[in-house]
Amino acid sequence: MSQDDLGDFFALPAFKADEALVKLRRDLRELKLTERGAGSPWRYELKGLAVVELALAADAPQLSVALAKKPSARPEWGRHTLASSAEVRKWLDGVKAQLKRWDDED
Repeated sequence: MSQDDLGDFFALPAFKADEALVKLRRDLRELKLTERGAGSPWRYELKGLAVVELALAADAPQLSVALAKKPSARPEWGRHTLASSAEVRKWLDGVKAQLKRWDDED
């Protein structure tokens, strides 16, 4: 077995943005965020104010995500593109931390 064969053996599976989107939507609902709208972009609210947007990237297997700087009817978004499961987990951890900060401010 050559070194190239081993490289393929240990390669991470391809990122499946559609599957990651389904899981991320479920995770956000478990965080007690309310899903609004019937399709892309999916918007999530906290106490009736927009805080998260999700969409599948049109040109690549990626997710386009946005987290509000603060809950608002017209929020200022911090936008990111996620292209791996690790990036999705890290972003979701950031959402959880931000939700905790907002809760502590109340």
